[in-house]
Amino acid sequence: MFTRTASARYVGLGKDGKGWVPTQSGVLKDQPYSFTTRFGEEPGTNPEELVAAAHAACFTMALSFALAREGLEEGTLETTARVKLEKDGEGFKVSRSDLALEAMLPGIDPARFAELAEEAKANCPISKLFNAEMTLEHRLAD
Repeated sequence: MFTRTASARYVGLGKDGKGWVPTQSGVLKDQPYSFTTRFGEEPGTNPEELVAAAHAACFTMALSFALAREGLEEGTLETTARVKLEKDGEGFKVSRSDLALEAMLPGIDPARFAELAEEAKANCPISKLFNAEMTLEHRLAD
């Protein structure tokens, strides 16, 4: 159906290397990444941050469409994804993605909201991509 692309370039090796990530759309244009943007505080991005952004966006859009199918016409959804990188033998792995959702949805039954949120978590394409534990916290604001 669709193929989207991003690329990565890394000059130098290991901790001394520096990388850049551009995306097909141009929204990221040679965004820097390196050991220190991943494990330190240097400005730039890192793979886990990009995965977290993708998961939050995908889940939120999936839930938005599910809510529209339910007949809702207005509301606000804000999701934060926390992607955990941890040691795995000699390397690392992304072990989980924890979603936290704040929603303002006038007139929805809280039980139905929770059901739709869980379905979106399980079925958004980025969730299906992960081979990691995922959690979802959600709060329906007044």
